[in-house]
Amino acid sequence: MRGTPDRQDAIYHTFNVEDLIGADHPLRPIKRMVDAALASMSRTFKAAYSGVGRPGIPPETLLKALLLQCLYTIRSERELCRRLRTDLLFRWFLDLQPSDEVFDHSVFAHNRERLSEHGITHKFFDQVVKQAIQAGLTSDEHFTVDGSLIQSHASLKSLRKIEREAKDDDRGGGPGGRNPSVDFKGERRGNATHQSTTDPEAKLYRKGDGVGAFLCHSGHALTENRHGLVMSVRVDEANGTAERENTLRMLDHLERRHGVRPSTLGADKGYDAGPFLLELERRWIEPHVAIKAGKIDPLRDSADDGTWARWFVRSGQRRAAFKKSQRRRKLVEEFFGWIKTVAGMRRARHAGRQKIRQCFELAAAAYNLVRMKNLLAA
Repeated sequence: MRGTPDRQDAIYHTFNVEDLIGADHPLRPIKRMVDAALASMSRTFKAAYSGVGRPGIPPETLLKALLLQCLYTIRSERELCRRLRTDLLFRWFLDLQPSDEVFDHSVFAHNRERLSEHGITHKFFDQVVKQAIQAGLTSDEHFTVDGSLIQSHASLKSLRKIEREAKDDDRGGGPGGRNPSVDFKGERRGNATHQSTTDPEAKLYRKGDGVGAFLCHSGHALTENRHGLVMSVRVDEANGTAERENTLRMLDHLERRHGVRPSTLGADKGYDAGPFLLELERRWIEPHVAIKAGKIDPLRDSADDGTWARWFVRSGQRRAAFKKSQRRRKLVEEFFGWIKTVAGMRRARHAGRQKIRQCFELAAAAYNLVRMKNLLAA
């Protein structure tokens, strides 16, 4: 017998959302790890919110929602709130009932300053790393570091000369609300003379010869070589020395926060600088850094520029370890590939380095959670 659709609106629905989520759904182990990390941050949340006034959106809900944005490649917070209204899986992950009202997307903007002031995203990332260490998934000896460019949300049209006030017609938009037309022909642009009005912290930078310069920030990651889990991250200015400077800061944070001191550190040619290699040796870290052409002979250069460190790495007794570190170095490239394609970090959604840092830390935490889920299941 043919059935007919029932178009009568039901007043009550009797079901449990928990029963609708499969027992083998990949979000289940991720939710358990996220809940454990957030439970350990109760003191931080208590210090971030006032004890009087109207209750706001729980910070646990906001962090979980931002994790979903990274995991499911949702392009904006406005679109994320739309998904929350219709997707029971998202509501289950955020511990929202089907009848609960979904908050507005402006809640993220209102709470972003609070997240930054108390370092909530950074502490959440550290809690995820702590779980990985306790589960025995990380190495405590061999590590890899790398950096990548994060294209700014600002357009090249937002560049203005620093010493000159913008003209009235420059500040105004084009017809129909479009960006104004800007002609840079014959004008040399540089970080010393120009600055973006949309994102003043962004710097003009290019990855290499023959590649155009864009407004960028630099993202840096320190990963362990056993499973490629991210142990520390930083976002800084895009310049020629940011990679080496932030590597030392990440090593200090790793030792101070988790008590881990690497034995070896693999890196590409961008880290082949004498003072940096010598600083690694002072920390008793063996540098497995790719060598630039013409810098492998210790007799041609003086020892104070790190040439002896390069020679030590390429000596016969250490060559096998050096090659293994360079092979494992691709794991950090997988992290950058994931956050740029899946987590949407190829180009920043927000203007301002602090906002980008929050997104970068949450994307790194989401990457670790996915890796840990797969490793623990295996």
